[in-house]
Amino acid sequence: MGLSRRAGLDSLSLPRARRIALAAQGFADPVPRGRVDRRHLRRVFDRVGVIQIDSVNVVSRSHYVPPYSRLGPYGQASIDEMAYRHRELFEYWGHEASLIPMAMYPLFRWRMRRATTGETWGGMVRIARDRPEYVRAVLEDVRRNGPIAIRDLHDPGERRGTSWGWNWKAGKIAMEYLFWSGQVAAATRIRFERRYDLPERVIPPEALNAPEPTTEEAHRRLLEIAARSLGVSTAADLADYFRIKVPEARPRIQELVEDGHLVAVAVDGWR
Repeated sequence: MGLSRRAGLDSLSLPRARRIALAAQGFADPVPRGRVDRRHLRRVFDRVGVIQIDSVNVVSRSHYVPPYSRLGPYGQASIDEMAYRHRELFEYWGHEASLIPMAMYPLFRWRMRRATTGETWGGMVRIARDRPEYVRAVLEDVRRNGPIAIRDLHDPGERRGTSWGWNWKAGKIAMEYLFWSGQVAAATRIRFERRYDLPERVIPPEALNAPEPTTEEAHRRLLEIAARSLGVSTAADLADYFRIKVPEARPRIQELVEDGHLVAVAVDGWR
């Protein structure tokens, strides 16, 4: 890697750190010469690990842009087909709302278990705590009628403000709690609106029934994916890639360094 030494650590120049980061994200890969297909899109997801879904739609919805920036023109429908037809991707809170390779599904079980511990936003915690019978009724609606949109619930509920400032109906808040806790999954989207169903009708059995790693092992694996995708980063960058709290991430990062999976370096110009 052409490392130098600084303060007892291997050291990278800032230009080299930039090149490592760009290469890790796939910007050094050759652009396909022929038609872009699912094989190329898989390569992008393998590189980046997660792509955030966003409703921002200036030129194109934001989750369609990262593949274009690495592959050039491609059929945007291919992303939707990978997620909702071929089930190669799933929706979950990976960074924010995200598309994630299906093989990583077991690595987020720990986050699903924490849905009522305050690590989610307050509206979801409150509705799960204060209106459990309503949440159960929403889940039963999904069980009986899924895939289902929020507006198709028998009782979409009254509209309320939330801690994020979104004027969501109670049905949306309850469904988001069920989604965060893994009790429902995103089956498809129609005109960008999610349709929810039970996980056993969305997530392939090999992912749904895969052995669940411990929280510590899941964090190690997610941090290792983050490191591979970032190339060079601070500990806070690694933790934030999959929204792991820094105090929980630091011991796992140290373990990865001790095991030789990560290398501690100094970067010129970084504190």
